[in-house]
Order: sequence, then C-alpha cells, then structure tokens
Amino acid sequence: MSARQPDLLVEIGTEELPPRALASLAVEFHDRLQAILGDELKLHDTGAGKSRYFYSPRRLSVIIEGLRPQQPDRQVEKYGPALNIAYDDAGQPTRAATGFARSCNTTVDQLQEKDGKLYFAITEPGKPAGELIPSAINDALARLPIPKRMRWGNGTHEFVRPVHWLVVLLGEQLIDCELLGIKSDRFTRGHRYHQPEPIELASAADYVSALQQGRVWLNDSEQQLNQVISEKVAILAEQVGGQALNSAPDSDLVAEVAALVEWPVPLRGEFDPQFLELPEEVLIATLEDQQRYFAIREHDTGKLLPYFITVANIESLDPEQVRKGNERVIVPRLSDAMFFWQTDRAQTLASRMPALDSMTFQKRLGSLGDKMKRVAELAATIATDIGGDADKARRAAALAKCDLVTQMVGEFPELQGVAGGYLATHDGEDAEVACAIGEQYRPRYAGDALPQTASGRALAIADKIDTLVGIFAIGQAPTGEKDPFALRRAALGVLRIIIEGELNLDLKATLATAAEQFADDIDAETALTPVFEFMMERLRRYYLDNGVSSDSFEAVLACQPTRPLEFHQRLLAVQDFRQLAAADSLAAANKRIGNLLKQADGVATTLDAAVLEDASEKHLAAQLEQLQREIEPLLATNQYAAALTALAGLRDSVDAFFDNVMVMCDDPELRSNRIALLASLSAQFRRIADISRLQ
Repeated sequence: MSARQPDLLVEIGTEELPPRALASLAVEFHDRLQAILGDELKLHDTGAGKSRYFYSPRRLSVIIEGLRPQQPDRQVEKYGPALNIAYDDAGQPTRAATGFARSCNTTVDQLQEKDGKLYFAITEPGKPAGELIPSAINDALARLPIPKRMRWGNGTHEFVRPVHWLVVLLGEQLIDCELLGIKSDRFTRGHRYHQPEPIELASAADYVSALQQGRVWLNDSEQQLNQVISEKVAILAEQVGGQALNSAPDSDLVAEVAALVEWPVPLRGEFDPQFLELPEEVLIATLEDQQRYFAIREHDTGKLLPYFITVANIESLDPEQVRKGNERVIVPRLSDAMFFWQTDRAQTLASRMPALDSMTFQKRLGSLGDKMKRVAELAATIATDIGGDADKARRAAALAKCDLVTQMVGEFPELQGVAGGYLATHDGEDAEVACAIGEQYRPRYAGDALPQTASGRALAIADKIDTLVGIFAIGQAPTGEKDPFALRRAALGVLRIIIEGELNLDLKATLATAAEQFADDIDAETALTPVFEFMMERLRRYYLDNGVSSDSFEAVLACQPTRPLEFHQRLLAVQDFRQLAAADSLAAANKRIGNLLKQADGVATTLDAAVLEDASEKHLAAQLEQLQREIEPLLATNQYAAALTALAGLRDSVDAFFDNVMVMCDDPELRSNRIALLASLSAQFRRIADISRLQ
C-alpha cells in the first residue's frame, strides 16, 4: 500500500483583517490556490483529497489534503518546419532545421518526421512540489480581488493588511520561501492575550488542534464558528425568556462577529428600560450596527427586552467587569438616539417639506422637492388604478422624503423611511399614510418584504419609476456594471410589487403618466420605450433565476403584454401547457403555420368556411369556431391556463389538417381561405403566447 500523500498548509498571518470582507477573502484565496496547484501545476486532484479554508481576524489559511510530492511527468511534443523547408535539394539540413533542433536542445539527426514536418518528443520529468508551491501561493495572493492594498514598514510589498508571519508546511516538511517580505517557518500564533507565544507545528495535520489549544477557534468552509456563536447566544437569550435577533448561523451579524473574535465568549448585558420607548428599529440599529450586539425579543409578547448579548474576544477572569464595561458603552449611544428621537418629534414632517427644495436629486432633474411633486401625482394615479386611495397616496408621497432632514436619519441613514413612518404617526397622520412612508423603499434587496398597503405600493412604484424615466431621459442609463442610481434594483422592485402583489397595472401606461410629470426641458417621452425594454430584461432575469426556461419567457414576450401580472399569468399557463401531451405537436404546428403565413401573398380578413373542401379542414374550422366561444370568457378573466388547455384539444384536428391538406394550392380563393384558417388558429394561441417559440 502506497504511503498517504502529504497535506499542504498555508497560513498568512496579518494584523486584524476587515471583518465584512474576511470570509470572501478566505474563499478566494482557497479557490485560486487550489486552481493553480490542481489545474495548472497538476499537483492536486480534487477527487483525491479534500481542501478547506480557514480564517480568523488575524489569518487566512488553506489546507489541501493529498498533495502530490512531485508533478507527473509529461510528454512534450513540438512540430518544426515542413520537410521541404527543413532540407535543401541535396538533403542537407537547412538553417530552419538546425534552429528547430537547437530550440529542442538536440541535434537534427535526433529529430523525427511526422505529418510532413520535423517532430520532436521528449518526456519532461515533473518538478518537486516544494519548488512550485511558493510561486503558486504568490500567484494566488496576487490574484485576490483586493480593492485597496496596503504597504507597511519600509518595504514595497502590498496586501490587504500588514503581514507578520507565514507558515508553509507540506506534511512535516517546511517549505522554505519568502512571500510578502516574510520568511516562512513552522510557527503559528495563538490568541493575542491567552497564548501570545508562537506555537510550533510539527506537521500540517496538527494545525487546527494546535490553534484550539492556543485559544483560537478557526472559522472554516463549514462555518463552524458561526454555529458555535449562534448556539451560545441563543442560550443566553433563552435564560431571560427571549430570542436573540439576527442570530442564525447564516446571518450577516453572526458572520461579522465571527470575523471579529478568535475565542468567542458571549455575555448578556442590560440597559435602562426607558430606552424601550425608542422605535425598535432605532434600538436594534444602535445595538447591531454600532456595537455588534444582539438585541433580544421576548417570546410571549414579541417586544424587545432591556437586554443585549455581546461576544467578547477573551475569557476574562472577571467577566462581570467586561459585562459592565459593555453596558457603560451602550448608554451614550442609546442616549444620543433618544435625544435625536425627542428632538425630531418636536417638529412635524410636513414643516420639513420646504427643505427638500434645496436638496438636489439630480442636477438636470431638479431638487428632491421637484421629484416628490412628480411622484405625488404619479402615486395618486397608480393608487386609483390599483383600487387605493389617491389622496392618501399623494399625501404619503409629499411627506416621504422629509425624514432625510431629521437628526435620526442623519445618524442612522439605514432608517430613512422607517423614521418617517414613526414621525408621521406621532404627527397624527393617517395610519395608511404613515405606513406607506415606512414601506416606500421596499423591496430593498432580493427577498425583502414588499409594501402591504395600497398607498405604500403606489408610492414605492411611483418613486422607482420616476427615477427610471428621469435618469433614462437624461441619457444616464446603466452601462456595464455601473448603476449609480440602482436602476436595475428599482426596475425589479417595481415588477415584484406588481406581480407578487397581484396588481393589474399597465406598465406602459404608468411609464407614460410618469413622463408627463417632467418639466418641458426634459424629453421624457423618448425614454419610454428604452425603460420598458430595460424592465423586460430585468423581468427575464427574474424568471430565469426562478427556474423558468428562456423559451417560455420568449413565447410570452413575443405577444408584448404590457401588464406584468398578466405576463406572469400567461407564463404560468405556458409552463402548464408544456406538460400536456399535445404541447410538442402544437408547438411544431405553430412553427409551420408561422412559415406558411410568411410565404403567403395575402391573408383573407375573414374566413369563408363554405369555400373549404377537405373534411379535415372543415372539421378544424368548425372546432376552432366552437373553441373561440369557449375560451372568450376564460381570456376575459385571465384564465390563460384553462384557455391553453382547451386549445390543446385541437391537436388531432391540426395534425389531420396538415396530413390531408395542401395549403399553398393553385386555387387562389381556396389558398386564401386556408391561410385565413391558419392565421385564425395562430391568433387564438397568440392571445396567450407564441408557442412556436417553444423548443
């Protein structure tokens, strides 16, 4: 039995790495190093052993199991000049032949002939892994997507943070090299306070256990540290009858905390219950965003409790002092938030409206006040279209951006809209108006909640569409990856609100209404078609990401429905239709019909069934006429799936027609009526989708 191939350990020890980028840096380093060692250098076969990445606040690490100690030998083949060029008329080697031999480090007589050319082949022995590993690590580090690199000391080396140690072990062997100005050794570092002395590693296999003894809990590709923190936090929250917010192992808060600590020790602290008077979003933002603490919600009432959980990076001999220290830190933060909240409530939202006139939205599109005047009229129209209250939508739009000039939003920008909703409630505004202000930015990201009130939906749609039309009208449409006004997100947000909210809203008509609100010096009409097409592209991506096939989408798009909800309903109908036994046959028939209609000189406007001769075409015409009457009420109520199922009943008749009827016959009247029959058949399907697009 052959000996097990050694594991490779690479550890880059640094000063504290940026916590929000740490996990992605670890993944990138692992992926790039594995690709270089495996795909490029052939030192590792993915199927032969696992590879893992690790990270903590002061290190990026990779372990690749089963690295080959040497590259496999490889056959090197070279073709030289053609034989008629390699030799002269006397059969002597030319300069081309001798030059080729020299490039192969051999002589002409050692060359072979193959495919009419000089040919040379040699087995090149693989290089030892120890010679290749340093350059592979260096290449992987150089390829990391680090937006801003640092220099340190007097050197010229650059990395995301200054590097202080480097471990490169192949099994028990130390790979002697220098990278980023640091010479490799076999000493890792434990916890900064618990184990400050270097820890010697006998082999790569000792790495994880050695750091555990050194009070460093590595996070890894399995996110084990996230799980540990989540479980410990949950226990402390449960002890006071609550549940810690955003404490799931996959939450951003847990991931960030895990990137800040090497030895997590959760502690529960308290704060003055008077701070519970703050809006809970403000309290949570203060705890989470500013302090990386976990807020706690009571199980029974769902209300926030006057507790928090922090995760210390040290196992203190006096944890009570650590707890009190964190409690002292949070008091001024919460006191500031309370001051902002009380100060902002002293002035109504409505009184802040004039301030928006001095805030620029976009140089050519005017102030934020100008924008919200446009949005107010558009929101009122949309509210009417979706069965809401136009006056409430208009009022919500007028107040929507007023919280941007409050101290609360100045301190907590992420609370814009939310703060406005609370302030509107305090001012005595209508409940739906206040709720709409809080919903205006939804959805903020993929999977985010949608507005639930009619006024909130109208405001959110109007705000996003005004931005889309305006920015396109001034020639600032997104290009490549650049999208400074987040128009892609805005477009998808509008579509999600309409489709998932089941709003029967005509997108083209809404865009036209938006264009009417702009000043005369902005030619918004020119933006309507580009914006609609842009939104259809976002709709395509929305469906493709949700598993809908491209040809199903194209089948509906070909019919150009302008109501996104109707588009959605048609698409679902096409998806159901594809499951029917008749689908493939009818799709092929519609392709054939499309080709015939293109060939026809002209199509009769009406079908004269009396002109038809063959029994199969007469039967198809009669069946189609009957089905038209049946599906009319279905189409009128958007029951597209039922309509397509009914049309699928034509399969046998359509097949019989094409088996027995010559469409392009010599008789012009008969030919015209046959074409008219097929055109009528195609038109019935196209009232839902162009199924000829289905593959």
